[in-house]
Amino acid sequence: MKITPLEIRQKSFEKAFRGLDKDEVQAYLTSLSQEWERILDENKELRIKLESALKEVEKLREVENSLFKTLKTAEDTGANMIGQAEKTAQLHLKEAQMNADAIIHDAQNKARKTIEESDMQAREAMGEMEDQLKSLAQAYRTLESYRDDLVAGLKSMANDVLDKSTRVATQAKHFDIENQIQKAKNIAQNYKFKNEARKEMTKKPVVEEPQKKVASKQVEPQEEKSFFDDIE
Repeated sequence: MKITPLEIRQKSFEKAFRGLDKDEVQAYLTSLSQEWERILDENKELRIKLESALKEVEKLREVENSLFKTLKTAEDTGANMIGQAEKTAQLHLKEAQMNADAIIHDAQNKARKTIEESDMQAREAMGEMEDQLKSLAQAYRTLESYRDDLVAGLKSMANDVLDKSTRVATQAKHFDIENQIQKAKNIAQNYKFKNEARKEMTKKPVVEEPQKKVASKQVEPQEEKSFFDDIE
């Protein structure tokens, strides 16, 4: 007997004294109808899948039969092709052997000629390399000589710098800064006095008396030698 979910939900029972609880029965029937509906849906879906699978199986069987026929035909054709290929391969093998013998003979001749040419080129290259090595050796000896001269010059320069540094250090010990400042002031005063004297001479071209000339000559001081002049 086929029962639908709707029939389960709409099922009614006769009342009896002290019978079952109506709400509980109705809730159970509702739950049962829902589960029955779910089972029917799954069954329907499975039936659809089964039909689809059966169709696919039928198609695969047809493909299998076709492949079997194709394979049988291919085997028969392959056997014929293999026999024909073996005959063709034997002919090609003979031709290849003959061609290989000719190629080997030609290659041997070319190799012999190439070896002779390479040997000649190698001897020429060796001669050129020997000449280049001689030139390089001569250039190297020239560079060594130049290097020795340069090193000697640098040593001499270093010694001169060391001597000057020693002299500077020695003189710096005896350097009197106050004395040098006083000398600088004297030089500045003398320079100022000379400038003023030149201005006076340009303003009043008067003949000076011999005594004044002598006095002016006595006023001009001699230039002091600086400490740094001794370093040169």
